[in-house]
Amino acid sequence: MKSNTPDNYFISSDVIRAKFSAAMSHMYRAEVPAYGDLIKIVQQTNEASLHISGLSQHPEDTRRLSDERHGAIRVGTAQELAMLGRMFAIMGMYPVSYYDLGSAGIPVHSTAFRPTSRAALAANPFRVFTSLLRLELIENEAVRDTAQQVLASRNIFHDEAVRLTEQAEADGGLNEADAADFVTAALETFRWTGKARVHKQTYDELHELHRLIADVVAFQGPHINHLTPRTLDIDKAQQAMRDASLPAKAVIEGPPQRQCPILLRQTSFKALTEPVQFLESDDMSGHTARFGEIEARGIALTPKGRALYDRLLAETRAEITPAADGSNAAEYTQKLAAIFSAFPDDWRQIHDEGLGYFRYQRAAAGRGAITASDLPQALDDGIIALAPIIYEDFLPVSAAGIFQSNLGDEATQATSKQASQTDFEAALGTPVLDEFTHYQQIADASLAEALQG
Repeated sequence: MKSNTPDNYFISSDVIRAKFSAAMSHMYRAEVPAYGDLIKIVQQTNEASLHISGLSQHPEDTRRLSDERHGAIRVGTAQELAMLGRMFAIMGMYPVSYYDLGSAGIPVHSTAFRPTSRAALAANPFRVFTSLLRLELIENEAVRDTAQQVLASRNIFHDEAVRLTEQAEADGGLNEADAADFVTAALETFRWTGKARVHKQTYDELHELHRLIADVVAFQGPHINHLTPRTLDIDKAQQAMRDASLPAKAVIEGPPQRQCPILLRQTSFKALTEPVQFLESDDMSGHTARFGEIEARGIALTPKGRALYDRLLAETRAEITPAADGSNAAEYTQKLAAIFSAFPDDWRQIHDEGLGYFRYQRAAAGRGAITASDLPQALDDGIIALAPIIYEDFLPVSAAGIFQSNLGDEATQATSKQASQTDFEAALGTPVLDEFTHYQQIADASLAEALQG
């Protein structure tokens, strides 16, 4: 039913997103106690990093520095994906980038629902990396048919969440009371129940093909499989995880440690085994899928910079691949750093070589308008200052590395199917925003403003 609430009583999507991410964090800490331990480690690491650096001010509010940056969810059907997209839009989260994980042996393709404006990111940066199972990659026809039938018979959304989504779409927003009800109802999609919707035999058949397939298909809903706070020093946080006896990944995914951070570095504690009750059975068995992750972000790279990053990472992994047991972690880290020495580690050089995206800001007044051709001299003279644009998206290789370490490192066989952004967008019901176009627009707008003075 359409509400009669005036538009000026609607609360912002940023506030709804903040309420949702806080509720998600509270729920996940209760479900996965080790995640609460991880949050404490991140908070302590960030506080120490701020103290050591002597920063009296930080580019973002330090009170929320350790808040969750993203979570991840996996769905099984186009209908589920499309409805999630509509719900996330109520929270000011929109699909950015297309990710194919099939080439890394993960039978999904994905996008990230996230805020896109600088103001929205500053208000609350929470995003959800959302993957759609590619049933066509299940080669066993009988198992594929079973998976389709199981997925078709479930409804992962609370009726109230659907109703309030439709109301918000019709009215243009939600008032405070409806927003609170929406958050409560939407959260149910992400809750872990520990109860499977299939018999143990069916679960085993799905699991044998791929652990992720079993995780997506066998349960009532696509429970949140991890949350991720941000750390200022991921290397120290990684060691602190080990000191606290959390089963940390052997290596940090992404680029090596640098003076000028690029893209995204991620690590996690490995997924814990949780009891599951199967259909028509009192027997309990274990399921492994949910974990805690931390991230450290650097500058967004241009297509040229990304091509260099991808080439250097491929060169590294052609020489050494991280072992699941961590036995060659030190060697891998050293090799990665050595090969990545070819990537400039100076902000001005990264800018001048067109490798990264920057915001431009007039640092000295009184010069009037400056032409684009005078930009290099204006930078030299300190009239215009550079600020790296933080990478707000994800790396397919790193995502696959995290998935594999938490689903079984042996699951690395590439799929034979090609990526299909067209199919994914058709399932979603809307195009995804191209990240390179988005970052370029941000850079261009800031440059135009800085040149005008």
